[in-house]
Amino acid sequence: MFKGIDFSPEFQFSVSRSGGPGGQNVNKVSSKVELRFHVASSAYLTAGEKALVSVKLAARITGEGFLQVVSQTERGQLANKARCVERFYELLARATAGEKARKASKPTYSSKLKRLQGKKRASETKKLRRRPEA
Repeated sequence: MFKGIDFSPEFQFSVSRSGGPGGQNVNKVSSKVELRFHVASSAYLTAGEKALVSVKLAARITGEGFLQVVSQTERGQLANKARCVERFYELLARATAGEKARKASKPTYSSKLKRLQGKKRASETKKLRRRPEA
């Protein structure tokens, strides 16, 4: 949905040392990448989309209103950066996608039988509670 829009001018990247694979490389190179995106001040999102993203991705949004995406799985900084951007677009698409409308269906034959049996059982139980007829 958002693949045509380039959000990159609104991205803020920060790098640090990661704990991912790479052996001694991990101790020397800053390969962990954190993408920050300020949802409220985005020029590319509509007000409705901003509201949806704020609600659905609330766990990933900081107190200052930044959506955070972190990647440290790859050995290189560029690969992690690309992964962050890819993940950002996936999150955004999933958060703004509309919910699927439920199609009404008819009750199945077995569900009708089960309902009627339940009604019969309740009727029998109530019948047994009555005073015996003389």
